[in-house]
Parts: sequence; C-alpha cells; structure tokens
Amino acid sequence: MTYKLTRRGLIKTSAAVAAGLKLGLAPAILRARGLNEKLNVACIGIGGQGGYSIGGVSQENIVALCDVDDQRAGKQYDKHPSAKKFYDFRKMFDAMEKEIDAVTVCTPDHTHFLPAMWALQRGKHLYCEKPMAHNVWEVRQMTELARKNKLATQLGVQRHTIKGMHRTVELIRSGAIGKVTEAYSWVSSTRGMKPDITKYPPVPDTLKWDLWIGPAPEHKYTPDLCPYNWRFWWNYGTGEGGNWGCHILDIPFWALDLQYPTRVDVSGPEAHPTKTPTQFASKFQFPARGDRGPVTLHWVQGTPAVLKEKGIKTKGNNLFIGTEGMLSCGFGEPTLLPADKFKDFKAPPQTIPDSPGFHKEWILAAKGDKTPPTCNFDYSGPLSETVLLANAAIRAGGGFDWDAANLKAGGNDKAGAFIREQYRKGWEI
Repeated sequence: MTYKLTRRGLIKTSAAVAAGLKLGLAPAILRARGLNEKLNVACIGIGGQGGYSIGGVSQENIVALCDVDDQRAGKQYDKHPSAKKFYDFRKMFDAMEKEIDAVTVCTPDHTHFLPAMWALQRGKHLYCEKPMAHNVWEVRQMTELARKNKLATQLGVQRHTIKGMHRTVELIRSGAIGKVTEAYSWVSSTRGMKPDITKYPPVPDTLKWDLWIGPAPEHKYTPDLCPYNWRFWWNYGTGEGGNWGCHILDIPFWALDLQYPTRVDVSGPEAHPTKTPTQFASKFQFPARGDRGPVTLHWVQGTPAVLKEKGIKTKGNNLFIGTEGMLSCGFGEPTLLPADKFKDFKAPPQTIPDSPGFHKEWILAAKGDKTPPTCNFDYSGPLSETVLLANAAIRAGGGFDWDAANLKAGGNDKAGAFIREQYRKGWEI
C-alpha cells in the first residue's frame, strides 16, 4: 500500500486541526486530560533508545507499539502485552487514531519525519528523539505544524535537566564573564567513515527491511547498517554531529538565547559522498538578539585548537569566551577562567527551577499544564537545524550564507540538495 503525504493534504489537515474540526478525531489538544488522568501513548521505534523513552512514559497507558524489528523490540512487547503491535506506523494510525493522545518517535534519523508529521497532522502530542529529523526542511515543517496546532512537543535532549548545566546558563546570563562574543562546542570522537559494506546476508525473518529503509534510497539488507551503524551513513544518519550535536550545543543555545545563524562555514577533510566524517570544524555567525551582541559559535568533531592556544585543560565540551573572562563546562559544574581572577567569585542565585523529569514535562503539557516542555520544538527546532546546517555544508563542500526565513543557502549551489532531500517512490511528500 502506498501512502502519500501531499502538501494539499497537509494544509487541509493542519487547517482543520487548527479550527477544531473532526478528522476522524478531534485534536488531542482539545481533549486534554486532567493532570491525574493517563494519556494513551503510541510508541514508534521501541528498541535501543526507544526502550528508554518508553520507560519515561510507562506510567501512562501504552496502547500501541510500532517497530520493524521483532528481535530489537521484543523486550517492550513483553513488558506491555496489552498494547497493540504494528510494523507500519501508517497502519497504526489508520487503525487506532481515535485511541491515541500522544506519540513517541525513536526510530533512526532518516525515519523521524514521516511518523512525526502523521502524528502532528492528527493532533497528537509528540516526543521525538534528536536530531528531530534528517534535514533542515523536515525540521522546519515539524516546528511550524506543532506550533500551529498548539501541541505539546519535546526533543530528546535529556541532559537539559542536569543541574550543572542549569548553573552554566545562570552564570552566562548573569554576566559573570561579561558579554560573550565567541563559543566553542565539540565532541571528542573519531567515529565515522565506516569500511565499505561487503556483507549482504538474507534479511532476518524478524526484520521488515523495506519499512526500515522507508524514504531512503533502496539498499540491500546488511548488518553493517542495521541495527546501529546507520548513524554513520549519510542516507540514514547524521553522524556524530547529529548524534551529539543537539546535546552539546544545547548549552550555548540556551545560555546565549541563540536561534538561527546567518552564515555557516566548514573546514576539514573532503567529505565522502556516502559516509559521515571522523572530524570536521564548523563555524556559525549568529546576529545580535535582545541584549546580546553578535556571537560566533564553533562546532567541532575533534579537539578545538583554541584549547591548546589558550592553555586550557578541560574535561568538558564547551568553552565560552567573554569580555571579562571565560567559562568551560560539560554537563556538570562549570569552571570560570582564569582561576585567579574568579577565586572569590560568588555565584548568582539559582533562577532555573529543577525539572519534574524530562518526559514528565512533556506529559504534563500534553495534559493541559500551561508550562511548555523546556525542549519544545520552538526552542529545539532551531537547535536541530543548526546541527544539520553544519552537515549540509560539509556535504556541499563549503559554507554559505543562510536565509533562515526562506530556507535558502546563498553562495553554494550544492547546498540545496542537502537542505531538503528527495524520497524514494511510494514515500513522496
């Protein structure tokens, strides 16, 4: 069976949802449950990280489980025997739309967008794993539709709740190191550039391979892609940038109130056409916003040269450079530099409240609580787009000016193909 998510259908559905019309079911936001009632949750992608996500919502009613791999999903089937089982998310929505309030999507990167949009179209609150989608255009569609339909959303950037990270944000915003003009973020990893694929055994009986491929180009089954190493192939994953970028860049995005850059540049080895890199350096220019001046943000796979240049030793993955000092941090407690200057520094009072729990934020909002989840798509959409812009520049062989309002890359004709990608026949948008 072929399903097509057409622009006309998307607009029609979105308008109807926004107007409160019934499309088989009124939007979930109009049926918001009391805080003491349980949501009916459908979970798409339930092996690996998906199992963690189910654990975060397990106090609710798990009514449907959808996965293409029986072996990977088996533990969750055993834990939730009353949930209905599906291989294809489209058939799940066709059969159970009236029974679902909220959806979690924890599939590989290349299959985030389609089930997420089916959920948002139907007025379902959405929890989605990072980096939200596979390309910038997809992220923007999800962000705008969630906002239009007033749905509770949360991106899986779970470290956002760590108290040490909160203290970093408070320090930066208090002006402890003056006006921040530059920030470095990095992941110390050399993963990427996997060996060429040579193994093509039969597809396991437990795996629906065609559904796993989804909108990506057709490919023979290989264990070199599934269940994990898809992450390091451009057609399916987003490399260490997508894997760690949303976690690590969450810190400067939050602390500096970043949104959309106006320029992205990259350097490093020439990009491979199908494999993600083992190292790269990217640089974004963010315009002034509010009381903050312009900021240059560096996002690096490897170790930034600035650490050696400034003689900084840190176990963290972020360095903020301000007019009155520097701050280094990971997800734990931050360090102000130079140490002698800040030895008598008194930290500002705590202003960021502790989270009730990362999944709990989303659940409460889906039930009608007025406090939005901290990583809702209006915040985490621009964060995801920035990570994916770096990948687009890497694949396009160079930087470009960025017109965020129109999703246009200026000065690099190759970049557009990676801002919005094509889908294989039967999965067209």
